[in-house]
Amino acid sequence: MFTFLEYPVAERWGGAIRNYIEVLKPRETILLTFIGVCAAVIAGGGHPQIGTFLLATLAILLGSGGANGITNYLDREVDARMKRTQHRALPSKRIFPAKKVLPLVITLVVIALAIAWFLDPLCFIFGLLGVIAAATWRKRITCVFPQGTIAGCAPVLIGYLAFSHQLDMTILFLCILIGVWIPLHVWSVMIANREDYLGAGITYFPISWEVKDAVKVLLGLSVLLYGSSIALYYFSDLGLPYLVVANILGISMVFATARLVLTGASHDAWRVYKLTAFPYLGILFLTMSLDLWLS
Repeated sequence: MFTFLEYPVAERWGGAIRNYIEVLKPRETILLTFIGVCAAVIAGGGHPQIGTFLLATLAILLGSGGANGITNYLDREVDARMKRTQHRALPSKRIFPAKKVLPLVITLVVIALAIAWFLDPLCFIFGLLGVIAAATWRKRITCVFPQGTIAGCAPVLIGYLAFSHQLDMTILFLCILIGVWIPLHVWSVMIANREDYLGAGITYFPISWEVKDAVKVLLGLSVLLYGSSIALYYFSDLGLPYLVVANILGISMVFATARLVLTGASHDAWRVYKLTAFPYLGILFLTMSLDLWLS
């Protein structure tokens, strides 16, 4: 039991731990882990072998957290110039010097890659590519293509290949889905916070375009996202429940981006961003898993 004098020490340790967890972007890490786990369920036909499933989950969780930590470290100076991100642990110097996070994030990545190699060499290759992509996807100098797409597909590839051990049409269309989703997700938050990004010196698309033109690209992406989610139904073993949910989510996304085209308002861009996260991607992948699990 702590004495009275020990409480400040415990609080400092608790605060430090929370800061390091924050660097790993827990919400983003959980979403990436979730879709990777769902990909494992899909490849396992709804009933993946539990040992392999747990190892794949651990590899994806540690790898996603470590990769997110690397991007946070590399983007700390840009984050410090943005109102939306300046209060994060590194730009606010709650962790100082910033290099103190490197042993943690590097260790997480190394452990994740070691597990990935044990699962399948292809898991290791795509995991390594995902980490490299995350490390080179920089806010200040890099658009979302191609690094963001590769980094976003890595968890799904690891989860899927841990069971299938080969590339096929299902994983191809899962990656196409993620490849379209990534820019829609990232660019919508950039449009919603356009002035903040401009103030931080971000000059590439969509910040370099007028809002009225950039949002039309988002509408096109939402249509492609809808189409790729339906195409996945025809190139996989997914059933009617998935098709129904994919149509509902796809129509909702197209409607949200169409509204953004009409208004050009930052709050509508923010709604698109929030919709793309768990309400869209999370529910879609959850439905894939449940569809196979219950069939």
